[in-house]
Amino acid sequence: MSIGRLDEDSEGLLLLTTNGKVSFDLLSKKFEKEYYVQVDGIITAEAVEQMQNGLRINIQGTPYTTKNCKAHLIEIPNFPDRGRPIRDERHGPTSWVSITLREGKFRQVRKMTAAVGFPTLRLVRVRIGEHHLGDMQPGEVVEVDELIEDLS
Repeated sequence: MSIGRLDEDSEGLLLLTTNGKVSFDLLSKKFEKEYYVQVDGIITAEAVEQMQNGLRINIQGTPYTTKNCKAHLIEIPNFPDRGRPIRDERHGPTSWVSITLREGKFRQVRKMTAAVGFPTLRLVRVRIGEHHLGDMQPGEVVEVDELIEDLS
């Protein structure tokens, strides 16, 4: 079973396990999930602060206030090109932000960036707990035995 999900438009780290306890624990609020997000436009410090302090968004039609999170501007990460291009610089500038949550509601990160006026163009999960995407390439699989030990 997968630990968490990535929608069709998202990329990045996906952990798989046959241990239900590991899956449940990693999905809980005990572990951080970090995303690198490319947004439309040059995101402002005020927008980043709004995301850090919690926002009012809708999750499947229900109003929801996000919990405080970690967010900060980052340099352009060195990711492989996407199979489907998002757009090019003729459409205006973009910027990147790191967002770290302990929750993960339906399309929450995308809704957060849109709520502050900077829609998500590319979303890459780079970390779950202490497990990092690192230099892995799309489709690459790495066996990790330490998951169960990490939860002890």
